Amino acid sequence: MASKILVIGATGRMGKHVVQSSVKAGHTTFVLVRRSTLESDPAKANLVDSFKNLGVTILHRFFPSEFGMDVDKVNAVEPAMSMVVEKIQIRRAIEAEGIPYTYIACNCTNGSFLHNLIQLEPAGLTAPPRDKINILGEGHVTAVFNDEVDIGTYTIKAVDDPRTLNKILYIKPPGNTFSFNELGAMWEKLIGKTLEKIYIPEEQILTDIETYPVPTNIFLAINHSMFVRGVQNNYVIHPSFGVEASELYPEVKHTTVEEYLRRFI
Repeated sequence: MASKILVIGATGRMGKHVVQSSVKAGHTTFVLVRRSTLESDPAKANLVDSFKNLGVTILHRFFPSEFGMDVDKVNAVEPAMSMVVEKIQIRRAIEAEGIPYTYIACNCTNGSFLHNLIQLEPAGLTAPPRDKINILGEGHVTAVFNDEVDIGTYTIKAVDDPRTLNKILYIKPPGNTFSFNELGAMWEKLIGKTLEKIYIPEEQILTDIETYPVPTNIFLAINHSMFVRGVQNNYVIHPSFGVEASELYPEVKHTTVEEYLRRFI
C-alpha cells in the first residue's frame, strides 16, 4: 500500500532523488521548501517546478503536531517533562533552520479532559461522575478547554494567514477558562445534584506520580502541571511571539464548556 511521504531537504544533493523515487514508487509525495530558497536560487526553483510536474505537493509552512500546551511555558514533573523537552528541542531545530512555522497551543481538548470531568479514577469513565469527583490541589487554578472540532477549524484558518507566520496560535476563547471547582459547580447545576468533592493535596499527587504505572503517571503529571501549577494561564500572550485564535477569527462560533457538558445530561 502506498504511503504519504513528506520530504524535508528535497532540494539538496540527496533529497531530489528521494522525491523522484517516492513518486516512482507511487507514493503521495509532499515537499517542504522555504520560499526564500526559491527566490534566491533559480536552480532550486526550477527543481521544485519539476517536482510539481511530477505531481508533488509543495508545502511552505510547518505545523508540528504538538497540539496541547505551549511547551515553552510548561513546568512539569517527570515523566511528563521529558516529553516536553523533546518538543522544545524540535521547536528550536525548526527555528534554527529558518523553516516557516505555526505552533498550535490548543490547551485541554474536551474529548480528553471534560468527557469525564478530568477523572483518572475509576478507569474507563466515559461521562462526568454523578456522585463524587476528585479535585487536584485546592481546585482554584484555571485551565482552558476547547472542542476538537473548533481546534481543527482554527488550525486550518491559520494555514495561509500571515498573522500566524512564525507565531504560536493560542486557542483561548473567552468563556472557556475554568478552574476545577468551577467545572464541578457547573456540572452540579446541570444535573441538579450536589457532588461529594475529594481534594487531593499536591504531596499526594506527587507521590501518586511516582507510584502509578505508565501511562497513568504521565497523565497525572500533565494534570498536575495544569491544575496545580497553572501553566496554561500564568503568562500573557505578547504579539512578539503569539496570537489568540478567537481574536483573529471572531466568525468562528466556538463550543462553550457548558454546551459540551450538556451532551452528557
